Amino acid sequence: MKHMILGALLAMAASLPSSAQTQESKPLSIVLVHGAFVDGSGWKAVYDILTRDGYEVLVVQNSTATLDGDVEATREVIRKARKPVVLVGHSYGGAVITEAGSDAKVRKLVYIAAFAPAVGESVHELAARPTPGEAAAPLLPPSGGFLLVDPVKFSSAFAQDVDPSITAFMAAAQVPWGLQAVDHKITVAAWKDKPVHYMLTTQDHMVPPSTQRFMASRAKAKLAELASSHAAMLSHPREVAAFIDGVASEAD
Repeated sequence: MKHMILGALLAMAASLPSSAQTQESKPLSIVLVHGAFVDGSGWKAVYDILTRDGYEVLVVQNSTATLDGDVEATREVIRKARKPVVLVGHSYGGAVITEAGSDAKVRKLVYIAAFAPAVGESVHELAARPTPGEAAAPLLPPSGGFLLVDPVKFSSAFAQDVDPSITAFMAAAQVPWGLQAVDHKITVAAWKDKPVHYMLTTQDHMVPPSTQRFMASRAKAKLAELASSHAAMLSHPREVAAFIDGVASEAD
């Protein structure tokens, strides 16, 4: 009788999609890289969705003090991934994945409202592009080698479609963005050699949509548009997760 019960339980377990079984069916891992002024916790809703879908999802915690440091932090997380990687960057995180994405383990690049510099180009140069009729990011003057968003304007500029109680906290808890990250010129552009997908946020007041479109076009990215603020992973986590899943599921 004991063996019969055990056999029945094993048969039931085999018929149910456990998280481990589902995860094994996914051929790629996903690495999420945050941008400036925030940390990796902004990815939580997207992380939860993709994890439930069976992906191994890893989140990079960048200091955003220097680009070199952030690239190395990202490469370290890529090394920990158990499978080939879809590398995802938001905002300044796009510059990070542009360099870190040269790792042989990275199969695809995903930019979410992100900077995609060319070789010899910095984020500062892209941010300084003229964008007539579009709002510029309301940054305070540099202090001690770092930048911050004007806290009074943070909510309306960074995440106008997110709960104000959340954005008020984000404004108060900003991570300073180092000028060594902002002004660093890219030495390798992984988007030249790997499949690229770009989600353009049409209501963005931090990285103007026209600048996003320019970068996506230059990188020959497959482009999707979302009526979202800059903080798409917070205001539209399902859409962002679905976009990433679509990239990961797409045949090479």
